[in-house]
Amino acid sequence: MTCRVVLWGTGNVGRNALIGITARPDLELAGVWVSNPAKVGRDAGELAGLEPLGVTATNDADAVLALRPDCVVYTSMADVRLAEALDDLQRMLRAGVNVVSSSPVFLQFPDEAMGSPIRQAALDGGASIWVNGVDPGFANDWLPLTVTSISERITEVRCLEILNYATYDQATVLFDIMGFGGPMDDPPMLLQPGVLSLAWGSVVRQLAAGLDVELDGLEEWHTRLPAPEAFDVDAGRIEKGTAAALRFEVRGMRGGRPVIVLEHVTRLRDDLAPDWPQPAGKGCYRVEVRGEPNYTVDLQLLGTDGDHNTAGLKATAMRLVNAVPTVVEARPGLLTALDLPLITGRGLVV
Repeated sequence: MTCRVVLWGTGNVGRNALIGITARPDLELAGVWVSNPAKVGRDAGELAGLEPLGVTATNDADAVLALRPDCVVYTSMADVRLAEALDDLQRMLRAGVNVVSSSPVFLQFPDEAMGSPIRQAALDGGASIWVNGVDPGFANDWLPLTVTSISERITEVRCLEILNYATYDQATVLFDIMGFGGPMDDPPMLLQPGVLSLAWGSVVRQLAAGLDVELDGLEEWHTRLPAPEAFDVDAGRIEKGTAAALRFEVRGMRGGRPVIVLEHVTRLRDDLAPDWPQPAGKGCYRVEVRGEPNYTVDLQLLGTDGDHNTAGLKATAMRLVNAVPTVVEARPGLLTALDLPLITGRGLVV
């Protein structure tokens, strides 16, 4: 079965998704939607550094949906345009088009109120939607749940992202959302009360559901460190004394203690916060399962260009692309990782 696919957005994740779509023999690129007027009319292959693909990028949403694709791979950023992204997804679903999406991340495993509009749109259109990636996504759903399958007793499951973001060229995320390069006494968007739980609470709740654990609630914790001197990263300048390292946790609590924890350790230089958890290799996702026995699993990231952030973008993109056939065949509705069978890189071995 060949699935006709539309790519929606050609930013950092979208470009890698486009490359991934062309790599799968069971996917056919039917169309590409872009938000940047400078990309309109250009061949999709050019936008991803590939040979011409014969598909022209457009910003006409009606024209793209009129192609009646089997699935949209939605990679447009939702962090700073949440309402618009939710409208996009509902429009696609009501048109009967299946969706795999990297955002909004809370739809990975939403509560009833947050997920209701998307769930209803999917049912109305007889379509399926799956929101995933690598984090939130594989690194804190199937990876930790698989490790727990070899446990006798579990006292805590902790999922960590330990990465240096210096080569992550996305100024909106680094500066506006995460607050890097900003004043230490001015909490950014990400650290406003409730935002961490909105973004990653779905991770904790999904693991709890997968392990049949009833949580008492969620708690947030974070700390930041300043830059010891000014330095540059790919996204811009970090001045001395501004935020240059961030560590946070979203804790699923039971009986007064954390039993499921999502933790991020983010640096802009490797020498910052030496006492915080250190990555395996250049960067990693780590799963720690404590109990009997104790397990630690490190998933190291490294692109062929030598950069771990490239690998992270590709992991997010390919988690979606490789799921397209499965999501197309799934029942209508809002799907989670707990609903789907094993997804593999079938057809990708060369």
